[in-house]
Parts: sequence; C-alpha cells; structure tokens
Amino acid sequence: MKPWLDDACSLAEAIRKREIRAVDALDASLEAIAASKLNAVVHLDADAARRRAEEVDRALASGDDVGSFGGVPLLVKDLEDAAGMPTTHGSVVFKDNVADHDSIHVERLRAAGAVIVGKSAAPEFGLVAYTATKLHGVTRNPWNLERTPAGSSGGSAAAVAGGLVPLATASDGGGSIRLPASYTGLVGLKGSFGRIPRGPGAKTGSLTSVWGTVSRSVRDTARWMDVASGYHARDQLSLPRIDGWERDLGTRDLRGLRVTVKADLGNAVIDPMVEKIVVDAAEHLIASTGMKRVDADVRMPEKGRAWAAAGAAGLWADLKQFWPDCEPDLTFEIAGSMRLLQEYRVWSEAAVQKFRMHMNEAMCDAFEQTDVILCAVSPYEPFKAEGPMPREVAGEKVDPYNGGALTIPGNISGFPAISIPAGLSPNGLPIGLQAYAARHDDKLLLELALAMERTRPWPLVAPGAPV
Repeated sequence: MKPWLDDACSLAEAIRKREIRAVDALDASLEAIAASKLNAVVHLDADAARRRAEEVDRALASGDDVGSFGGVPLLVKDLEDAAGMPTTHGSVVFKDNVADHDSIHVERLRAAGAVIVGKSAAPEFGLVAYTATKLHGVTRNPWNLERTPAGSSGGSAAAVAGGLVPLATASDGGGSIRLPASYTGLVGLKGSFGRIPRGPGAKTGSLTSVWGTVSRSVRDTARWMDVASGYHARDQLSLPRIDGWERDLGTRDLRGLRVTVKADLGNAVIDPMVEKIVVDAAEHLIASTGMKRVDADVRMPEKGRAWAAAGAAGLWADLKQFWPDCEPDLTFEIAGSMRLLQEYRVWSEAAVQKFRMHMNEAMCDAFEQTDVILCAVSPYEPFKAEGPMPREVAGEKVDPYNGGALTIPGNISGFPAISIPAGLSPNGLPIGLQAYAARHDDKLLLELALAMERTRPWPLVAPGAPV
C-alpha cells in the first residue's frame, strides 16, 4: 500500500476494523521515508517499530483494544526522549546521547497504541525557526524543497505534510509548533502551559515550552490531547486532566464571542501579502461563526530579546561541561549564544522576569476586551531552507526576533494559541492564521479551527505527497 495520506484518526479506524494491517501501514511509511527528499527523519528503528505493529495486529485479531492511535506510525521530535533512540538535540555534541526512558508524552502515546518509527529533525537545541544543523543537514518543506518547514518542529511538520507519517510529536517554546504548522499547511496547537506534562526530570526552566503535535486535521489534534494531556506528579506545573477533547468538537456555540483582528499584534513587521491572506481568512471565520468583531487594544511588549534570554540557563547547563572546546561543532547561533552567556548576570535574569510580567499584563489587558485574537503566525512566507532568518520584510529592515514576534507572546504568558491553514501565497506556499484564546481555554481554539476546516477545508498533505 501507499503511505496513508488521510488523517491519523481515519488510519486508526481502518486498522481497528482490520481493513488495513498495522504492519502494512508501517512498511508504507518506511518506504516513503527511504525515498524522501525532505531529510525530515534523522533516526529510524524499523525493527522495533515492526515488532510493535505486529503486536497491534495480533491484539486486534484476538479482539483486544489497541488504543485510540492503535497501529498509527509516529515520529518523535529529536528534542524529546524515546527509549533506545538518540536524543541529539540536533547537535554534534550529543550525537551519541541515547535515551534510556520515554518522556511522559511518548509513554502516553505508546500506551494509546502508536507505533514509534524514529526521530524527526530539529534545529540545534530548538533555537531557530529553520531546521538546518551540522549534525543532520538541511530539512526541506514538502511544498517547495528550496524553502524551510520552519523550526524547531520542522522535521515533524515536513514528515506529516510530506506524507511520510500521519503524526509526529512537536514542541513550542517560541512558536515551534505554530510556525512549522503554518509553513506546511497543518494544524498546530500550542496549549496552555502545563497542559501536557513534561518529564521525567522536568525542570521549571524558562516556563515557555510545551509539548504537542502538528496534524493534518483538527480531530487528530483533539484526540492527541485526549491521549497526552493531564496532570502527572513528575511535573509539578502540569494541569489537571480535561476529558472530551475529541468528543466535544463542534458542540460549542461561537456566536456572539468577541473577536479582534490584529494581523501584526501591534508588534511585528509583516509582509502585506501575508496580512491580506490572514485578514481574509479571519473575516471568513468571523462571518461563518457569527462571532462579533471588536477593536481591542492589543499592544505586545518588545519582540523577543528577553525571550531568548529566558532559555539561557538551560542552554548553559546543557553545554557548560563541553564549552569552549565544543565551539567548532556548534551552529553559529548556538556558539554565539554561548559566548554571550559568559556575560550573563543576575540583572539579565531580572530583565527576563520583567518582560514576562509585562507580557502577561498585556495579554490580560487584551482579553479583558475580547475573547479571541486573530493574527498572523509568521511575518512572511517560508524562506530559504538553509536560512538564515530574514532581516528584511517588504523593504523594511528587521531584527531576528521579528520572526517570532507573533508567537512569543503565547509562550512567555502561557496563553494558548493555534495555527490554522489560511491559504496559499502567490508562490503556492502555505500561510497560517493564528488564534489566541484566554489562558486554559484551549478547547475554544479547536472549535475555531474546526469551523475553518468545515467551511474552507485545506489539503491534508503537500502536492505530490509522499515527497
């Protein structure tokens, strides 16, 4: 069979009904990965995956329940632990680092029957919004191989949109779910901070990064939340479990909800072409749902220098024992960050905390006036696969943090946000519409995405998939 190009829920159903064997679905994915031009997969464990798929098929033959993702081939992002597989963080320094345990996230996915195929590419330590490393090379966008699928969940997004696997894990510390989803035409939910538990060994850290997925359909993401979300004692900041993510889809009346459209969040320099596509999609969503448009005062603090510093302690902790001998092995962004960190002082941390406070206040001020904020995900369409980040938008010079100015507010504040496919640029590249909701109202974002999916459905995979 060919690799599954519909959503993951439909594959799980076909396997459950024994219309398709889990082993055959896996083999189709493995063949597509072997032939792929994307460089989205950086490690495979075909033998272990096949054993797991065979277990699923045997269990089904015996009439056993195999879980809500039973038999679905799945990739784990290279920043996350899956037992027996390397967690390299996209870095030469950690090329031999093999995990001896699953993250809580991966453990829950395995329990739901997912077949872990391997690891997906990520930029070094997840820092930048394109996926190119010294260790694994350049990962490419299935919609255009010359462009990036963004980062840091670039390998996951490329693989899912490219037709290699139906699902993959992702994480978002500054836009790393939403930007890849936007660049590859997928759904990307960054839940409220703590929605999916971290750990084992969870550190408080920068309080910005969350686990999740990039998916082809809204129900795939909803089912993922049913499987993966909910409190775990090893993460003291994890949120209590909420049931019925998939069950409740389509049950919430959106009429009368206040919505504000602010394509640039009052903070970013964005391409007029992107703004036009985003505003058009926002207006369609408002009209189709009966929401009420209001002009809330949306003013976000500076774009992200303090956000970058929020992860400073974690990066230093990862590399301090190897520094400075490891400098030649690092990408220029990570090497430059390490040099700057030698000057990091207590007042640097104080600036981060001040930024966090101002961002939270700005988000709270906005959500006293509105229930939903609609904006762009990225200021521009997907750029060159090799990077670097664009330094000019529509003829205006910008700093590197402009690329995350639209997504960072959700990470620093912990508010949920989602990327919804909005349309294609004149170059035929996906553009995402971003929706923000009040903290902990993650389900509202899935309702908004579902409304768009029903009235303006998007391609589930890139043209010509598998790529």
